[in-house]
Amino acid sequence: MLNLRIEDKNPHLKDELNEIMEENKAVFRSVLDGESEYVDSLGWFSVDKWANPKEVKKLQELAVHIREKADVFVIVGVGGSNNAARSVIEALQSDDKVKIVYMGNTLSPWELQKALKELEGKSVYIDCIAKNFETLEPGASFRVLRKFLSDKYQEKANERIIATGTKGSPLEKLCQEQGYTFLEFPEDVGGRFSAMTAVGLLPMAVAGIDIEKLVSGALDMQKYLTSGEMMGNPAYQYACLRNLYYKKGYKIEMLASFEPQFRWFYKWWIQLFGESEGKDNKGLFPSSGDFCEELHAMGQYIQDGAPLLFETFLDVREKNASLAPVADMVADGFDYLNGKEFWEINKASFHATVKAHREKLPCLILEIERLDEYAFGELFYFFLFSCYVSARILGVNPFDQPGVEAYKRWMFEALGKG
Repeated sequence: MLNLRIEDKNPHLKDELNEIMEENKAVFRSVLDGESEYVDSLGWFSVDKWANPKEVKKLQELAVHIREKADVFVIVGVGGSNNAARSVIEALQSDDKVKIVYMGNTLSPWELQKALKELEGKSVYIDCIAKNFETLEPGASFRVLRKFLSDKYQEKANERIIATGTKGSPLEKLCQEQGYTFLEFPEDVGGRFSAMTAVGLLPMAVAGIDIEKLVSGALDMQKYLTSGEMMGNPAYQYACLRNLYYKKGYKIEMLASFEPQFRWFYKWWIQLFGESEGKDNKGLFPSSGDFCEELHAMGQYIQDGAPLLFETFLDVREKNASLAPVADMVADGFDYLNGKEFWEINKASFHATVKAHREKLPCLILEIERLDEYAFGELFYFFLFSCYVSARILGVNPFDQPGVEAYKRWMFEALGKG
């Protein structure tokens, strides 16, 4: 099970953490009891609602059909509609049975043409994921892909199109008219909270991910976090620590790891917290650190720059591969690595970084047992629950996004949408 460690030199931190946790008992209890104010956005809170065995089996069966016929599967979505799936696929996909291509997340013609070139000469299926089918980026890409499929497959093109949207939306109507396969995007689940729904689970299953194992991890984390235990609850501790550091003047939280398999998970996490908490001139700025690659650039700033941020590290206990830089006949000055594996070397770099950084700023460490589907399920639910509680402590609505709607109004006006 996931474990939270705190590396903070503040000698009064334990008392300060206990104080803020005591102050927000009512928030924690109201979250567990269910808040009527947010009932229309809490479909994710019970994993079984949209990822029950019947639903998972249906998605697995559809995924098997696609995997039998497709060389390429295109995920058409932006932000919450593809970040969760992509974070798992990029980390864990272990076969090349079906290549996953992402569209609907850009308006760049160069990038779109690049993606289309990957489809040439291949058997292609697509999934257009658009909750209310109003967002420009997936809508525009869907047009391009429909033409591509129509030109390639003529009247059979509709058999290769899946669309995931809310019931009663224009997207469902389009599916009924054109004969596309329709999957439900739950009305009571926002995009950034949709990992454990058809939105995230079908693309993962098409990529060969074990979604039953993923859902199992999320379910176990749900049971753990909602058991009623408060002071020892790691998600509640994390939510309170974020708000404590925010009150102390920290402006940025950096999610970091020494494992490149988390590179796309950072994007999911950044959207989750940025879109949920960045309101009313409040909120930590979510950022990421991809170590070792960015360790010199960001490490320099962390050590000697303005004291703006604290770090949350993701750490994995179980070794995920074996490789050693063995000695050869070249005197290269690296004989101190003899007898060591890269796993050991990477861990040494991680622990040294934490030791150095905690001298300047607080460091939190979230430890998972191994990097697999179960762990991703745990992490998804841990952060969803934490984000909900953290936003409530901060005093903002975790589930709306008024700033996003503002930019859309200007964009639609510029494009002449009535």
